[in-house]
Amino acid sequence: MRNKFLFCLCAGTLLLAGCSTTNELTAGGQSVKFTDKQPGNECHVVGTVVGTQSNWITGQGGEGSSMRGAANDLRNKAAAMGGNVIYNVTSPVSVKETYLASFVPLDSKIQGQVFKCP
Repeated sequence: MRNKFLFCLCAGTLLLAGCSTTNELTAGGQSVKFTDKQPGNECHVVGTVVGTQSNWITGQGGEGSSMRGAANDLRNKAAAMGGNVIYNVTSPVSVKETYLASFVPLDSKIQGQVFKCP
């Protein structure tokens, strides 16, 4: 009985720890840059990507930490797509999400267009 309790305690702790971490930058993600200027003709569009950071276990954790995790996820995904520049970054929020955020912590999200530039 005691072993079963300890096993459940350890499993629950690991589960919560896994859910509460922020997204870390990969080696590829570190080379991806944000820009507020339209990339030139030498760059080509790779696609649009959404970065998310889960806030379910940790709560919103402040605007900085949750949005930083979403930005890291966005940069990692852009690198995986072969891009190195992200343009036109926005934070898509629907009316439904705004209402729900008053009661439960929702995922932080940002999206942007991924470009491959020389």
